[in-house]
Amino acid sequence: MTEDESNSESLMDRQTTGEDRVRMVARQLSEPRTVNWIASEADWSHEPTKRVLERLVDDGILHRDESGTHTTYYPDYRRQAMQEAMRLRDSGHTVEELTDRLANMKAQIRDWEDKFDVESPNQLRGTLTDETLNADEEDRRREIAREWEHLQRRIKIAGFAIREWDFLAPTTEPAEASS
Repeated sequence: MTEDESNSESLMDRQTTGEDRVRMVARQLSEPRTVNWIASEADWSHEPTKRVLERLVDDGILHRDESGTHTTYYPDYRRQAMQEAMRLRDSGHTVEELTDRLANMKAQIRDWEDKFDVESPNQLRGTLTDETLNADEEDRRREIAREWEHLQRRIKIAGFAIREWDFLAPTTEPAEASS
């Protein structure tokens, strides 16, 4: 750990409460996670973490899934996508700049498809069975598969933001009340 990382962590510990850290972790979830996992990431104890997560469920920020062996929590992915689309719209970039970014993300995926002769991140992961790969190349392919999945999500959100550019424009007028 570098000195900067150490300083930023201690700064975060000093300036955030356990509840703040749980909320930050919960907002960044990309897959369902247990209370214990979230508590560990937030560096807070189990019971208060569970109380915060339950409040987030009550507020509609998170969903709870009790169908498996462990209860998991996951964000409302629609809400996350809408918020991210609004952030993209409000970022000060033009729709053309966002369109260029979208094209670059799609080109990156096409490059990986061509380079590895695969059509998906999981097919790329399947190439790890190749016994001629060294550990560094296996790690690199796993990282590319994760990045590929991330880009697929970003492409969907960027595409939505482009399609709904006008709708997502910030409004300065208060909404009219129905009479």
